[in-house]
Amino acid sequence: MPIDPSVAIGADVGTREFSWSASDVLLYHLGVGAGSRPGDNLSPDALRYTLDGPGLQVLPSFGVVVPTFHDTDPPPLDLPGCELNLAQVVHGAQSISVSAPLPTSGTATLSTRISEIWDKGKAAVIWQEGVARSPSGEELWTVRSSMFVKGEGGWGGDRGSSEKVELPDRAPDADTSYDVTPQQALLYRLCGDRNPLHADPAFAATAGFPVPILHGLCSYGIVLRELTDTLLGGDASAVAGFSGRFAGVVFPGETIRVQGWRDDGRIVASAAIAGGDRDGSPVLADVVLTLA
Repeated sequence: MPIDPSVAIGADVGTREFSWSASDVLLYHLGVGAGSRPGDNLSPDALRYTLDGPGLQVLPSFGVVVPTFHDTDPPPLDLPGCELNLAQVVHGAQSISVSAPLPTSGTATLSTRISEIWDKGKAAVIWQEGVARSPSGEELWTVRSSMFVKGEGGWGGDRGSSEKVELPDRAPDADTSYDVTPQQALLYRLCGDRNPLHADPAFAATAGFPVPILHGLCSYGIVLRELTDTLLGGDASAVAGFSGRFAGVVFPGETIRVQGWRDDGRIVASAAIAGGDRDGSPVLADVVLTLA
């Protein structure tokens, strides 16, 4: 079968060394919509994302993408024990936890393994976990991600857990929105994700979409930035971790509405499409921002 859990679970996916610069940070922030509102080019708060220098800060979500930031090929799927193709794979969930604010430049290594594989019957969920360390061995951040693989599963394996994040039954502490630009996916793909699903109309059609869709990790970064700006005073160093489940797609040109609640020392949130025929369609669910 295309997925052999006996081979895949626990397998070492490899260790990768990578480096980044302030220019990479700036491009990533622009890719997730920083600096896009009127007046942001003059705002000291907004310029913390978009102007290099001593005031530049780094959204923790940058740590998810920086290991592959300079890749120009579509993401490989050569996982041990797994025979997959891009058309059957979608991003399921993502989390990152940071040990300290990320530096604006540096070098690190990421060691990744397949931690779990869930059998959903008509699909499989593959979980990977990676730890980034400095050249001296200091742990910098940990990432966990899942891939939802359509057409796999059914071998009688563990179905996995389903932990829903309950949202408070009251008005949100933040209710904001971001207008995704028509070229957003074309810009964000320069951050190392050249999956044709997000740029090639013909490929998107083979995956069942009418047009290319926005990268899930772009939506992820947009939501984190909006929550940081509205509930943390724009201070990225106040974020210790961020997690969410990809609940639906975003088409370039749509608007993402983000609602957030302060909840027992953390922030919980949801993101959905606002306006148009798909008003209310979920984008990111089970969102949790942990505080430093």
